[in-house]
Parts: sequence; C-alpha cells; structure tokens
Amino acid sequence: MKKFLTTIFMGSIVATNLWADERLPVIPPESYNEEQQAAAAVFLEARNAPVFGPFQPLMHSPDVMNLARSMGDYLRYKSALGNTLSELVILITAREWTQDYEWFVHHPIALKAGISADTADAIAEGRRPTNMSDDEEIVYNFSTELHRNKSVSDETYQLAQQRFGDKGIVDLTGINAYYTLLAMQMNVAQYKPPEGAQKLPRFPD
Repeated sequence: MKKFLTTIFMGSIVATNLWADERLPVIPPESYNEEQQAAAAVFLEARNAPVFGPFQPLMHSPDVMNLARSMGDYLRYKSALGNTLSELVILITAREWTQDYEWFVHHPIALKAGISADTADAIAEGRRPTNMSDDEEIVYNFSTELHRNKSVSDETYQLAQQRFGDKGIVDLTGINAYYTLLAMQMNVAQYKPPEGAQKLPRFPD
C-alpha cells in the first residue's frame, strides 16, 4: 500500500506531493530503454549477474550506474587494502549513513573475510571496537575521522601513509567515498533490505 509522505511544520502536519514507494523505483528489465539495456549488458558482462542492489536505483541514470560499478570493481576487489580491511571500511560507512541494505549485504561478507563479530557489533551499536588489529585501528581511525570530521588529522594520516603508502591512502579514501555514494543513493531512493532483515540501530539526531 502506498503511503503519502507528511511533513510536520510548526506543529501542523503538511502533506507533500510524493509517495514513499515511488522514489527511484526499480525498473523491470523488460521496461529498460535502449540506454538502460546497453548499460545492463555491460553490467552483466562485468559482474556475471543482472543489475542488483544499489545499482537498481542508479539505473535511472545508466551512465552513472556503470561508472559507479566500474569504480566498485576495483575498490571492492583489488584495492591496496585487501578485502578484509575494505569490508571494515564498508561496515563503517554503512553505519555512518545508517544504510540498512549496505549493512545487510556486507556484514556476513565482512565476518567471512575475517572481521570479528565483536568488532562488527560495536560498529553497529556506534561504539569503538576493542581488540582491533593494528591495521584495523589505522583504518577505523582514518575512516571515522573522515566521515565525522570531514578531514583526517596529521597523526592519523601519517600512520596510514606509513602502513599503506600513497596508493593505499587514495584507495582507503576511495572506498569510504564509493560506499558513501551508494549509501546516499539508496537513502535518497529509500531502498530497503529484504523483509525481515535486521536493521541498524537508530540514534537520536
């Protein structure tokens, strides 16, 4: 059932002209236009799967979708950080943006990649994890400072640069930025995880 969005203004409820389930709706493949068909074919060749997840709302702009997919192909699978630390960054980003689908997908992947359940639970609850490895500490500090302060301190930068090099700094920043892009797109689209999926705790504003 469609729900009409409302806005509370000066104590009064004001209706808006937008339906909650019509934000960038998923486009059925049979309804793709020529540009979308071409983008879907490139996606299928690159990922060996039809367009899925965060790329579905992005299909409203097929060029953006495939450019984002291409960047993700490198940052997720081939970055200088390796898969375990990149999954830690993704969990941090999902938490910072309260992005349920991103968390739903990457939480089990992160655990399989070697991120401890205690670390993942702490991130979900907004706590600093304990017993992180030295590399995890560096990545956690860099990522949380970048999200929360919109910058990184000299000390944090130097530790990351010494450990991962200049390429690692660019890749670490890129993973945070890329999954922020996907989180922003899904939050705007109100893209939901599957029914029954555990959602991230909501914090007071």
